Amino acid sequence: MNRTVSGAYAKVEAARNSARPTGIDYISNVFSSFIELHGDRRGGDDPSLVGGLAYLERQPVTVLAIEKGHTAKQRQARSFGSVHPEGYRKALRLMRQAQKFHRPVICLVDTAGAGCGLADEQHGIGQAIAENLTELAGLSVPVISILISEGGSGGALALALTDEVWMLKGAYYSVISPEGCAQILWKDPARTSEAAACLHLTADDALKLKVADRIISETDLGKKPFYDNLRGSLASELERLGKDPELTEKRYARFRRFGDFAADDGAF
Repeated sequence: MNRTVSGAYAKVEAARNSARPTGIDYISNVFSSFIELHGDRRGGDDPSLVGGLAYLERQPVTVLAIEKGHTAKQRQARSFGSVHPEGYRKALRLMRQAQKFHRPVICLVDTAGAGCGLADEQHGIGQAIAENLTELAGLSVPVISILISEGGSGGALALALTDEVWMLKGAYYSVISPEGCAQILWKDPARTSEAAACLHLTADDALKLKVADRIISETDLGKKPFYDNLRGSLASELERLGKDPELTEKRYARFRRFGDFAADDGAF
């Protein structure tokens, strides 16, 4: 097996490391005065989706974070970051609230995929994701999504139809997990590394494909200088986006360009 193939899957495994900072770590270190809000107002709350109000420097913002936890007990309580319909509907409620009060939205994404259990299907997981995509497409406030570790399938996209998508250098973004791809295409889990390479799921790949707009260095990851730099970058970009009178139109155009290879630069 060549180095390119094994290297892509190595990045996937590294992104799954439980020692990496999670959504709550970012909330605690990048934002201030965070107030968590619970419930989807339709009958439930989902701890795998943490959302609420905070300050980014002096700017009031709405923060939505998919949370995995670090320990086995925390991860089980947070459904390993697999958001249920109630979580996506909570996010939808907070997006609409942000629109009403003219607050920018910051999304922190870390999930291998949305919840896929029987109850998730019964409670309308597909519809919940679709409603989020529709809402994000029409928000008139700035929205930035940051993939901090895993970005799996529609579970990640539900919080990533935004003005800009940033990725940590060690994160990945993919339509399916390498394991799922290998099983569907070849019925052979031994080809998982090969699938990872074929999916072009690394941050560098996403930037070349213009799926991601910025790669965030992981120098000092989890330390104060890292969080300080991220805070400054977010504040500066939100200020710029907030002055753009064609924000929604440009967001729509950005996603309409996906899959248009008429001007393919030959990156792949």
